Amino acid sequence: MKKKTMVELHRLTVEQSRVASKLPVTLVLDDVRSEMNVGSIFRTADAMGIEHICLCGITPTPPRPEIHKTALGAEDAVEWSRHASATDAIEMLREHGYTICAVEQVHGSVSLERFDVADGRRYALVLGNEVKGVNQAAVDIADVCLELPQRGVKHSLNVACTAAIVMWHFATRPIVTNEA
Repeated sequence: MKKKTMVELHRLTVEQSRVASKLPVTLVLDDVRSEMNVGSIFRTADAMGIEHICLCGITPTPPRPEIHKTALGAEDAVEWSRHASATDAIEMLREHGYTICAVEQVHGSVSLERFDVADGRRYALVLGNEVKGVNQAAVDIADVCLELPQRGVKHSLNVACTAAIVMWHFATRPIVTNEA
């Protein structure tokens, strides 16, 4: 097997990406503190065709060198907005018809592999701080909490890894995109 060249990959330009069809999925980053985690999430969001990222609370915003270091320019291709808190972003998204999914370990959570992505529905995925997780106030107003099944001695994954797994789950399900 031979590796594909950059030309053979047929990548979109930033301008083409901005007008391309996206998944009806928005990420809500709730007090994610690491610029490198934010950059990694931007890069994966671009790869998965995520429509938007809400950067909330203490979450750093572009342009920042450490975000760019891991995003590799995806911070210019994925639409994003700044919000004072995750609950502010969630309330705005709910008004626009999003189903709010907090990714957190809680009593009554739904294991990710058992979560069915509904056709035609828009989703907001709330991801939390590297140490404290999703703020309880955001968990309280979520429609559902999704949990990743785990087997090891550690009780959680890095937020950028978690984001990638959850985005993959949504990106590989047959959901209707936001094409006009």
